[in-house]
Amino acid sequence: MGGCASSTVEPFVANGYSAPRAMIRGLYIKDILIIDSLELDFKPGLNVLTGETGAGKSILLDSLGFVLGWRGRADLVRQGASQGEVTAEFELSADHPAREVLSEAGIPIEDDTLLMRRVNTRDGRKTAWANDRRVSGEVLRALSDCLVELHGQHDDRGLMNPRQHRAMLDEFGGLEDHLARTRAAWRDVQGARAALKEAEEAVASLKGEDEFLRHSVQELEDLSPEIGEDAALDSRRRLMQRADKIRESIVKAYDAISADGAEGLLRDATRWLEDASEDAEGALDDPISALGRAMAELGDAEDGVKRAIEALDVDPGELERTEERLFAIRALARKHSVDVDALPGLQIKLEAKLSQLDASDADLEALEKELTAAQEQYDAAADALGAARAEAAEQLDLAMSKELAPLKMERAEFTTDLSEADAGPDGRDAVAFTVATNPGAPAGPLNKIASGGELSRFLLALKVCLTGEETGVTMIFDEIDRGVGGATADAVGRRLASLSSDAQVLVVTHSPQVAAQGAHHWRVEKRVQNDETLSTVTELNEADRIEEIARMLSGDTISNEARAAAQSLLDA
Repeated sequence: MGGCASSTVEPFVANGYSAPRAMIRGLYIKDILIIDSLELDFKPGLNVLTGETGAGKSILLDSLGFVLGWRGRADLVRQGASQGEVTAEFELSADHPAREVLSEAGIPIEDDTLLMRRVNTRDGRKTAWANDRRVSGEVLRALSDCLVELHGQHDDRGLMNPRQHRAMLDEFGGLEDHLARTRAAWRDVQGARAALKEAEEAVASLKGEDEFLRHSVQELEDLSPEIGEDAALDSRRRLMQRADKIRESIVKAYDAISADGAEGLLRDATRWLEDASEDAEGALDDPISALGRAMAELGDAEDGVKRAIEALDVDPGELERTEERLFAIRALARKHSVDVDALPGLQIKLEAKLSQLDASDADLEALEKELTAAQEQYDAAADALGAARAEAAEQLDLAMSKELAPLKMERAEFTTDLSEADAGPDGRDAVAFTVATNPGAPAGPLNKIASGGELSRFLLALKVCLTGEETGVTMIFDEIDRGVGGATADAVGRRLASLSSDAQVLVVTHSPQVAAQGAHHWRVEKRVQNDETLSTVTELNEADRIEEIARMLSGDTISNEARAAAQSLLDA
């Protein structure tokens, strides 16, 4: 981003940058405090709001803050009304970050227009909408943060918030590339650290199982169970257990089948039929074929029964060995709480764990090297970011010293303090803006050291220096000219005008010098109607502006001299 917008300071530009823009086009207020109904059309440039103390200028800011979800007073609803309502219309550039907030919330946007509306009922209930879609407080705050900046003596959301100072310095210095490299390196460190921790925990868990793993793998290797072996062993065992009982019957059947009588009778019958077949004229062909098949089947049956008898010739020790293996396999399956057929797969799994354990030292060493390399990359990126911040801090301090002089604070000192902070995605630097109002005086935070008028000028100078050619938000300055007058007030006005050259700035002011710098001017007044006090806002033409600035110069009685002085301010 650019540096100081004032012509007295050379901008420090580390990187070309053009920010997206937003502008508030209209503000509609109904039944808020002493406003019954009010509609304002704001414009680009410097918009000034003036009026006597108590006329209701702060109510406009309260109303805008209400629709944006800022913290504020609770009793906003006008006396006698059931609810108060505020609507703000914003125009967004095509790349404005508010569009991303809207997209994530599922809120459409058309014609570059964002309508924000919020209602406060008499009983305190508050409801908000964005483009006619109800939104949560979280979405409301997210939109508010990228649409409007409020600056003033109670600016705890912006320039006086130390938590924002580092981001402001980075934007001033154009350090986006440095930040991107540092954040990427931090992610790598976090990823490498997480991977190492996960591996260490896994290894620690495996080492606790070391003895169990090695014993289990050895058992499985020694037994070497196979899929389907349990069923085969069980079938063989049952067969051997019944062998004695069934062998006798099978032997008798074999004796009957293999006896010479049966086969001889079939051969004799076949021979007799063949002898008679010549005179039977084919009537015996089928019986002869059937007897042939019967003799073949009889031979097959004899062979099969013989094999069965041989299978039942059980070795007395085989049944014992079969049972021992069957029971061993089943016991191992119960030990590991798996099915018997899952044992081969379990062996592979346990062997993989054991291999992982055996290789763990080398793996941990490799992960430690990756973490060391990632940490070195992060340290280098954070060091480069820190050096760039130090350079940007010097440039910002120089810009502030030049900017404070025309604001009659040439003896004040502004310092951008850098100190070491815990490492994180944004580096290892803490940043704080401090001031000393007089040489030799102790420096401290803005809101602790500066008086009301001094604080206003510090904030204005800082905002001018931190803002480049464009800004993504509408800036509001609430009586930032408090406590200054004459040439100092004129300098304040000129810087506000410079700040608004490519932006939209709203200023609530009591200073005629500041009011004269405005491109657009509204007067806030109170009036009594039907015994009720109401606030009105009027956009002023050129003649009305002369009268208003003359009033600000001379009070209730406006003299010709005051009008001439007002004209002179406007001409200048």
